[in-house]
Amino acid sequence: MQRKPIFDTFRQLLGRGFHPAEVAAIDASIDTAMAPDDPDPLPHSAGPAGIALINQFESCARLRPDGTVEAYPDPGTGGAPWTIGWGATGPDIGPGTIWTRAQCDKRLEDDLRRFAADIRRAVGDAPTTQAQFDALLSFHYNTGAIGRATLTRRHIAGDHEGAAREFARWTLAGGRVLRGLVRRREAEAALYRSG
Repeated sequence: MQRKPIFDTFRQLLGRGFHPAEVAAIDASIDTAMAPDDPDPLPHSAGPAGIALINQFESCARLRPDGTVEAYPDPGTGGAPWTIGWGATGPDIGPGTIWTRAQCDKRLEDDLRRFAADIRRAVGDAPTTQAQFDALLSFHYNTGAIGRATLTRRHIAGDHEGAAREFARWTLAGGRVLRGLVRRREAEAALYRSG
């Protein structure tokens, strides 16, 4: 933006030039006026706490003696969805799937980007701290439910305590409560509340 016309107008109105402190003050006022009223209220990617939480609960399980990683069945169903590495699932993963650790790490990076985009779409412009985003990311990474969960609707409405309580409703796999999911939801709710 060209500021000279603004300063020229002020000089003409005042009938004088400006001291350096006045120039700085006017520049700062112009900068403030030109700044967006509402900066982006949403983080765009996983923070360290979110990645650590996912890694803690997903762990790169089924490590083979040769250093590769083997797919394993869902603990709730004993079958599909098959999982490998840092909790990756999908049509490319099934019994007998074996990846290197590098493949597992790359898939985690790709999945985190994809799931972060899902969260941004789901919560829209609802103000969200990095801790809340990371908790939602871990939840969505595990459940795939960010678009349909009451938790999301409560977050969007600004009912953060209500949203935090909703994590505990997502502890079933194969129709039964799994202790690992209970612990994960507790950790996600604690992270969500911390921000």
